[in-house]
Amino acid sequence: MVWGVSWLGLLFITVVVLIAAVYIFREYERGVVFTLGRFSGVAGPGLVLIVPGIQQLVRVDLRTVVLEVPTQDVISRDNVSVKVSAVVYFRVTDPKKAIIEVANYLNATSQLAQTMLRSVLGKHQLDDMLAERERLNLDIRQALDAQTDSWGIKVENVEIKQVDLTESMIRAIARQAEAERERRAKVIHSEGELQASEKLYEAARILAQEPQAILLRYLETLTVIGADKNTTVVFPLPMDLLASFVNKKSA
Repeated sequence: MVWGVSWLGLLFITVVVLIAAVYIFREYERGVVFTLGRFSGVAGPGLVLIVPGIQQLVRVDLRTVVLEVPTQDVISRDNVSVKVSAVVYFRVTDPKKAIIEVANYLNATSQLAQTMLRSVLGKHQLDDMLAERERLNLDIRQALDAQTDSWGIKVENVEIKQVDLTESMIRAIARQAEAERERRAKVIHSEGELQASEKLYEAARILAQEPQAILLRYLETLTVIGADKNTTVVFPLPMDLLASFVNKKSA
């Protein structure tokens, strides 16, 4: 009876030791191994055996992490206050550094992303935030990646989600856009007037060389006006044109 209990106890202890010694890591996981508190390697994926009580394992996920940066109050270079939110995509490339160099790499990356978002956007004007997001995304990613490299973290992408403006700023931008449209309309109108004046000048120069051409234009104008039967028009005809035409014909 005593031997049976002993064997059962030994079997139970063996099972517990095996459970504590055997780890299975998926393809996207790695285990940072510490032996008596000192780093001894990175294990995985697959089946990993350790010595319980002497070695410890810390799991690290190598998949891309989607980190949502909370909305930040940013003051642009032209002193405009806006609220900006963003998303950061990053992954662990060196499990050893991610565990040893920083206490909590997820929280550290999140805090650093918030700081970088305010710092980088604060160097740009409001128009850049609204119109050049791709360039700003690249600037933030490069600045963030340079800082997280020592933690074994690779920042793959940064996307600015939304830029919220105050009501007064929205109205000011609307007024600016309207003024810009009016300016373009005036420029287009003035360019049209200039082109028309150039064409009129060219036409007048050509007509001045042939007085009969002016008479033909008069007659064509009379034909156009006469098409309207409900209108009576007194149209003066320059006699000097007729005189030159008659003189040239008699000659």
